Amino acid sequence: MSLKKIAEMTGVSPSTVSRVLNNVSSTCASKQVRDNIFQAAREIGYCRNENARKLKSRVKDETSVRHISIVLARIKVLDADPFFYELFRSLEISLYENQAVIDEIIYTEENLSPDSLANSQGVIILGRCSEQLLSQIMSLNNNIVGIWRNPMNFNVDEVVCDGQKAAELAMKHLISLGHKNIAYIGDCSHESRYIGYCNCLIRNHLPMNYEWIKQTDQTRESAHAAFSELLESAQDFSAVFCANDVTAIEVLRILKAQKRNIKRNISVISIDNIEDSENTTPFLTTIHIPRKEMAHMAVTLLLDRMAKKHTESVRIEFPCRIVNRGSCYPR
Repeated sequence: MSLKKIAEMTGVSPSTVSRVLNNVSSTCASKQVRDNIFQAAREIGYCRNENARKLKSRVKDETSVRHISIVLARIKVLDADPFFYELFRSLEISLYENQAVIDEIIYTEENLSPDSLANSQGVIILGRCSEQLLSQIMSLNNNIVGIWRNPMNFNVDEVVCDGQKAAELAMKHLISLGHKNIAYIGDCSHESRYIGYCNCLIRNHLPMNYEWIKQTDQTRESAHAAFSELLESAQDFSAVFCANDVTAIEVLRILKAQKRNIKRNISVISIDNIEDSENTTPFLTTIHIPRKEMAHMAVTLLLDRMAKKHTESVRIEFPCRIVNRGSCYPR
């Protein structure tokens, strides 16, 4: 039995393997154990259907098992960004449920060669990609679905949760609490979340102070440097909108560490609702991006296209919602 094989490879019980492979946010195992289980599942070509798994090992092109490649367009390491890490895990589970296996993981366009995708029947792209990268992929495979926060308007199927709308929802919440001086930490280059931030300031006749805007690559390290600089250079902001949870979590960590030196409450809000957003002090108020549902829909769209049930490009947009915890205060 494949679950037993994975358990032997990873040194955990079959029941733990089953719980992890059936629930991407499972708390029954550590992140390292979950990573090991998913890695082992890929190595043996695990499918939820055992007969399909056996067919895969004997006949590579058997139609009952679909071979899918995943392109990670914005990150070089899978766990570098928790949002994409959790989205990827949701994709794996949805693929297993549909008798599909991940044939190849491509991290950057530098790794895309003429031999890439040779054995894949379909491709799922995670994260915003360039037109050049998309053209390369389309020259190798026409069964493509993109999952991204920002609508790209490419001629492929898209599953999106609009980053600009998410940003405007976050800003609306801060403004409803009476905040007028709102800082921004995140990507500012062709980024819909930054556009949403700017639009809300303009629409509500609020000041846009460029000292309050910090360009980062949305990692913990860049967030630390940006917010530390913000605290030193600008003292009159009352709230911070962070482009992602990773940034906001680091901001909250700094605020907690410097509590004695900061004589006011600074509200913090962000976007993603990753698992770690519930492990902060205070708990992080954030905008929920429905990763599990987006992953499921992407797999459904891809399999539908592979079966030639639709030929026109389809865009499916999921709504976002606020998860109001404890990091925002009335002004």
